[in-house]
Amino acid sequence: MAVTQPIRSKQQVRALAEYYLHKGQLRNYVLVTLGVHTALRISDLLRLKWDDVYDFEQNVVRKTVDLIEKKTKKSKTIALSKAVAGALAMLAASSARRGRYLIENCATQKAIGRVQAYRIIRAAAENLGFKQRYSCHSLRKTFGYHAWKSGVSPVVIMDIYNHSSLAITKRYLGITQDDRDAVYLGLNFYDEAKPA
Repeated sequence: MAVTQPIRSKQQVRALAEYYLHKGQLRNYVLVTLGVHTALRISDLLRLKWDDVYDFEQNVVRKTVDLIEKKTKKSKTIALSKAVAGALAMLAASSARRGRYLIENCATQKAIGRVQAYRIIRAAAENLGFKQRYSCHSLRKTFGYHAWKSGVSPVVIMDIYNHSSLAITKRYLGITQDDRDAVYLGLNFYDEAKPA
């Protein structure tokens, strides 16, 4: 069985989300945007309701979302970035209803299933011509991969993922030889100084 990979290119991450934005499919745009910005497992993402992310009294997107992870049973608070808040605000204009699922099937008013979420990610990746195998889990891995590439401590990423060891997190992020080579080639202690 092939291992799901993170989306290593920021341009591909943007293209994946914008694929649905340009098609006017805001629910799918929110699915991708939330997935790459929150590191939530798809099971947790699909359980979110509008009440979790939207303050109906103030008519604004919340600054954080609080939840109990389905797999670990641990509580988690996630700060919602500007990108997430913007995506949610766009969708809220037409879809925000108390008690309703955030990523819902309009016909049944229930959350879409994991298989449908996978099809959404897969369809966009295929239509965009991506070569790697991407799935819902790629969104979660993408968060950690880009956090690591931007200099976030692996220990913090391990904590966000609730991993029990750094070895698991390293394997999970899909760190490749190219990533290791970039570190070797990028360090320069002599600041381009010429030998004396």
